[in-house]
Amino acid sequence: MRLLRVVNAQRDSELGTHIALADSWFARLRGMIGRPALEAGEGLLLSPCRSIHMYGMRSSLDVAFLDRDGRVVAIYPSLRPGARTRWHLGALHALEVPDGTLRATGTVEGDLLVWSPADHSPGSEQFLRSEAAS
Repeated sequence: MRLLRVVNAQRDSELGTHIALADSWFARLRGMIGRPALEAGEGLLLSPCRSIHMYGMRSSLDVAFLDRDGRVVAIYPSLRPGARTRWHLGALHALEVPDGTLRATGTVEGDLLVWSPADHSPGSEQFLRSEAAS
């Protein structure tokens, strides 16, 4: 999986520097199930994705659904294990980040999120290692 940096362009805040891109059928199916809780700066960008579920999850996540331009069309702060979201017709991506990230960055519906390749620094391969171990 490729790692991305995701920034809220309107609030000049960073949602994460180690966001894994899940753009294959299997990577989207697996998602965060069975993985350790996300650390600050980590996350998963599912593409394409219009809804998610939290079945089999161990901890809460913040989730933002984005349209094709990266505009936030819906947010789910502190989505708990066992919960699910609505299906969002206007969404093309879902960003899953640690609980509290949306509040800490001030991210709300209508904000524009942009992503770019993450820098490869020591420790940036943690999410990739957990993917290879499965």
